[in-house]
Amino acid sequence: MDSHEVMKEVLKKTSAKQIAAEMGLSLSLIYKWAEPPEGDSATATNSPLERVGQLLRVTQDTRVAQWVCEQSDGFFIRNPHSVPAAGPLIPMTNDIVQEFADMLATIAKSSADSVITKEEAKNIRRRWEQLKSVTEGFVLAAETGSFGRMNTDVPPAQPAPSSKISNGR
Repeated sequence: MDSHEVMKEVLKKTSAKQIAAEMGLSLSLIYKWAEPPEGDSATATNSPLERVGQLLRVTQDTRVAQWVCEQSDGFFIRNPHSVPAAGPLIPMTNDIVQEFADMLATIAKSSADSVITKEEAKNIRRRWEQLKSVTEGFVLAAETGSFGRMNTDVPPAQPAPSSKISNGR
C-alpha cells in the first residue's frame, strides 16, 4: 500500500482537522498527504510516511522502523530475505518446531538461577527474532502457494481400486 493510500485510510478514522491542529500544520497539507504524488521528485509535501520510508532506505538501519513500531506499542520483525522455495511441508514445519525448541532452551538456561541478566535477555530476544523470522518465511511460503502441488496440470492421484471378494453371485 502506498503512503497516500495509508493516509487516505487514516483520514477515514481520524479527522484531518484534528491532525492538523495537533501537529501545527495546515489542513491542506494533511489532505495533500492523502493524494497520489505528482511526478517523481521529492517535494516538501512528502508525507511523514514517505520521509520515514526514505530514512529507512538511506540509512538501511532498522532501528528507525523499531522506533516507529514502539510508538504504537509494537515491535519490528524483519521479513526473511527470501521466501523458501517449494519444498516438503513436513521438514519446513519441523524447522519451526526446532526454532521454537531452541528458544525455549535459551529461556530455560537463562532462568535456571531465577535471574535473567541483560546478556541473557539479549540472547532470548535474538532467539525470539530468529523464531519469528523463520515462522514468517513459512507463512509467506504458504501464502504464495509454495506448499501446493508442483504441477497443477497433473490430476491428483486416484486411490488404487480395491479388490472385492466375490460371493459367487
